[in-house]
Amino acid sequence: MMLAYMPIALLLLFATILAVLVVVIGDSFGPKRPSRIKYAPYESGMPPVGEGTRRQPIRFYRIAMLFILFDIEVVFFLPWAVVFRRLGLFGLIEMAVFIVIVLVGYIYAWKKGALEWD
Repeated sequence: MMLAYMPIALLLLFATILAVLVVVIGDSFGPKRPSRIKYAPYESGMPPVGEGTRRQPIRFYRIAMLFILFDIEVVFFLPWAVVFRRLGLFGLIEMAVFIVIVLVGYIYAWKKGALEWD
């Protein structure tokens, strides 16, 4: 039984050894010419303005989290659409309940101002 997994184990072992080998060879034989300009922060070709570690407003994280949640919720539509005919009315009602729950959550976030962007 375990013999069937041998090719996968060998592939993982080979990939790990190759990755370590490439990093070690690059570090050993690569050029090492440190300078102040190389270690300076880079912002799209412009000289950096202000500190490199600015605090981001929480609104950014809230909208990003809502976007990720929306993407995850949309993923559930594909399997439902594939078996829609077999599910019949029950599947339609279940998806309607799912959509209502999602919409209530987004309406709540909208009313709380989580989607406002200044």
